[in-house]
Amino acid sequence: MHRLSRLTFMAAAAGIALSAFSAVPASAYDNTYYDPVTRQWQEMKLTPEVAAKIARREYKRKTVDYRGPEAPGTIIVDTTERRLYHVLGNGKAMRYGIGVGRDGFTWKGEEKVTRKAEWPGWTPPPEMIARERKKGRKLPAFMAGGPQNPMGARALYLGNTVYRIHGTNEDWSIGQAVSSGCFRMWNDDVEHLYSEVSVGAKVVIR
Repeated sequence: MHRLSRLTFMAAAAGIALSAFSAVPASAYDNTYYDPVTRQWQEMKLTPEVAAKIARREYKRKTVDYRGPEAPGTIIVDTTERRLYHVLGNGKAMRYGIGVGRDGFTWKGEEKVTRKAEWPGWTPPPEMIARERKKGRKLPAFMAGGPQNPMGARALYLGNTVYRIHGTNEDWSIGQAVSSGCFRMWNDDVEHLYSEVSVGAKVVIR
């Protein structure tokens, strides 16, 4: 099954009519579904707004059972599941949905939270600026924090790397592999995690 075709069934579960996917902009996300009337596979497009609504249902923040070896306070980033777990202790963890690095930008390892910031500014790395310039997109050398900033409402800085766990102004991207290696969360989720995590917390990326 096409990876994104799951969204068709998720849309049905969310009570979203197929008509909601018509007349959408070219920037929407392609998908297909089987039309029993024409007996053919049809192209369906998800607007960012609809994709975000579906993602909110699948990746809703939730307390879950945890039986792993990591100590309370540890953050576990599961890039395959596209979920982040904050170990609470007593056999429990808080689970969040995340966006992860796209092909060529995935990584694994262990780091610590070395800094926390509210409404962080964004300084794109030189390699990102050069990469986007080749695509015809000019990135700013620096963008102050705020609702239009791609870093979102909060950021947890990981070791001495260029990577962060941070918010986003693209709600549809949660559950997707679209970033340059950072881990995106909805702003309300990253605010929740931020309030529970201290500088020095262990972060396991797997």
